[in-house]
Amino acid sequence: MVREERRRLCLRPAGHEAFVEKVDEAADAIRVQRALENKDVVRGYTETRHKAKSWDRERRAVARIEATRLGLDIRFVVTNLTHGSPEWLYDSFYCARGQAENLIKLHKTQLASDRTSCRSAIANQVRLVLHTAAYWLMLTVRDAIPQPRDLAKAEFATLRLRLIKIAARVVETATRVRLAFAACHPEAELFASLPGALAQLGP
Repeated sequence: MVREERRRLCLRPAGHEAFVEKVDEAADAIRVQRALENKDVVRGYTETRHKAKSWDRERRAVARIEATRLGLDIRFVVTNLTHGSPEWLYDSFYCARGQAENLIKLHKTQLASDRTSCRSAIANQVRLVLHTAAYWLMLTVRDAIPQPRDLAKAEFATLRLRLIKIAARVVETATRVRLAFAACHPEAELFASLPGALAQLGP
């Protein structure tokens, strides 16, 4: 019963004409609002009921409608959850699932956590722990980057190229370590501010 209650399905543009017809009035209102206010983007939410031929019952369909200068973009989530507003169901409930999948992808593909080629199961487990530690470190570094900067939402591969795999001259003295970057390094200011931001998080 719990599994059935939590099930949801995202329908992509192919084959969703029947859904579009049912939210046509709401889509027109959002399109007109964008034109009257001369905005680049206006987003709205609505819901309807639908029963496909292969379904045994009518289900709730939530629509995210986005009007831009290029036209309309409508996406649907079909669910049997009865509670929650259309906006919450799409942005907070469904999109959170997609974000979780993105983080898993970062863990597997950009930190190579799926490389468990050791003969020993214990060795593979240790490798996975080390990959998870690297994931935590990269996520901590990204969270310390100020939000206005593009790197605040960058993937780990981008962070590695622009913040980690860079050339610098290291001068170590008895009291401090100095890093000298190339004059043309675009992220030198950000790199210099990160140690202070990370130190505030504690050990």
